[in-house]
Amino acid sequence: MKIRTRLTLLFTLITATILLVFAAVIYFTAKENREKEFYLLLKKEAITKANLFLNAQVDKKNLQEIYHNNRRILNEVEVAIYDPHFHLLYHDAVDIDYVKETKQMINEINQKGEISFYQQDWQVIGLRYEFQGRYYIVTATAYDQYGYTKLDSLFKTIIIVFIISVLFIYIAGRFFSKKAFGPVKEMTEKAANISATNLDLRLMNNGSKDELSELANTFNEMLDRLENSFEAQKHFVSNISHELRTPLAAIIAELELSTHKDRTVLEYKDVVTNALADAKKLARLSNSLLDLAKASYDPSEISFKPVRIDEILLDARSQAQQANPDYKIDIHFESDFENDDQISVNGNEYLLKVAFVNLFENGCKFSDNKQSTVSFSYGDGKILLRFTDKGIGILEDDIKNIFTPFYRGENKKYADGNGIGLSLTQKIITLHKGEISVVSSAEKGTVFTIELAHI
Repeated sequence: MKIRTRLTLLFTLITATILLVFAAVIYFTAKENREKEFYLLLKKEAITKANLFLNAQVDKKNLQEIYHNNRRILNEVEVAIYDPHFHLLYHDAVDIDYVKETKQMINEINQKGEISFYQQDWQVIGLRYEFQGRYYIVTATAYDQYGYTKLDSLFKTIIIVFIISVLFIYIAGRFFSKKAFGPVKEMTEKAANISATNLDLRLMNNGSKDELSELANTFNEMLDRLENSFEAQKHFVSNISHELRTPLAAIIAELELSTHKDRTVLEYKDVVTNALADAKKLARLSNSLLDLAKASYDPSEISFKPVRIDEILLDARSQAQQANPDYKIDIHFESDFENDDQISVNGNEYLLKVAFVNLFENGCKFSDNKQSTVSFSYGDGKILLRFTDKGIGILEDDIKNIFTPFYRGENKKYADGNGIGLSLTQKIITLHKGEISVVSSAEKGTVFTIELAHI
C-alpha cells in the first residue's frame, strides 16, 4: 500500500472516530435530556391532577372524561391518587392501569418521597403529595411518543451525516494527499532518470524550508558529491593511464632498439640501466597508488592504535635515507615531554610513516643541499610538526593545487615525480583528523605544518 493511500485511510479513520465519538455524545445527551424532561412533565401533570382533584375538587367523571378525550389525540398522562394506606382515591383509567400499583410500591414512594422508573417503554413517576396536612401518593405514567420520534429522527440524521462526512473526508484526504505528495512523485520521476551518464540533473526545489525541500537539497548535495567523485575517478584513471604508459613505453622502446642489432656490453648496460630506472619508477608509482588506495579506505576498516610520533619520524627518516643516501634529514625536539601520551596519537603507523617519508623526500629532492628539517613540539592537546626546507619553493599559482592528485607544478622540471605524494599525505593527515598547511616562497624554501591531536 502506498504511503498516500495509507495516510488517506489513517486520516479518514481518525476523523471518523472523532466524528463518531462526537455523534455518540450528542445522541446520548439528547436521550438523557429527553428522559429528564419527560419525567419533569410527568411530575407537573401529577401535581396538576392532584390539585384539580383534592384542592379544586373537580368531579372524578369530568377528570376521567378529559383523560379519555385527550387520549384519542395524544398520549395523555395517566394519573392515580392513593392515600398512604393503599386506598385508591382517583384513577384516570382503572380499566387500563399501565402502572399496576402495588402496596409495596406505595410504601416505597411514601418512604422516599419520589421514585421514577420504566414500565417497558412507558415512563413512570411516583411522588408524595401533601394537602391540608395529609399525605397522598400520586403516580403518573405516559409514553413519550413525540420524544422518541425526535430521538429516532436525530439518530437517523447522525447516521446519514456520519456516512456523508466520512465519504467527503476520504475524498478530501485523497485530494490533499495527492497534492501533498505531488512533489514527491515529481522527485521520484526525476530521480529515476538520473544515472551515471547524466549526473548533472538535479531535483526541483520550490525554495521553501519544508521537509520536501530539505530532502531535495540533501539529494542534490549527494548528487554533487557523486558527480565530483565520478569526475575525480575519470580524471584519476586518465592520469594513471598516462603515468603508467610513459615508463612502459620507454622500457619497450629501449628493449626493442637493443634487439635490432648487436651492441657492445656497455651499450647493453645502458639499456638495462634505463629500463631498470623506468621499472623503479613504475614500482614507486604502484606503491604510491596502493598507499593512496589504503588512505582512501573507510576509517572503520583501518586499524588505529596508540603510536609514538617520534618513533615514526625516526623510522621515516631511516627509510628515506636508505632509499636516497645523499638526503640529509634533521629532527629537532623543541619541547620536553613528561609522558608518552603527549607525543602519541591514535593512528595507523604505516600510513603516518608514508606521509612523513613523502614530506622528507619532497623537501630534499627540491633542495640543492638535499636537506629537510622537521621540528617537533606539542601544546594545547596537539602535536605540531613543521617540515622545513630551503629549496626552490612553490609558486603561488601552484600552492592551491599541490594537494590535487597527479598535479605537478612548474618545479616538475627540477625533479622526477608522479604528483601523488602530497595528495596522499593530505588524505592520511585528514584520515587522522589532523590538519596540514603549507607556506612557501620562490627560491627561499617551503614549510609544511601538520597538527595532530595527541592522546
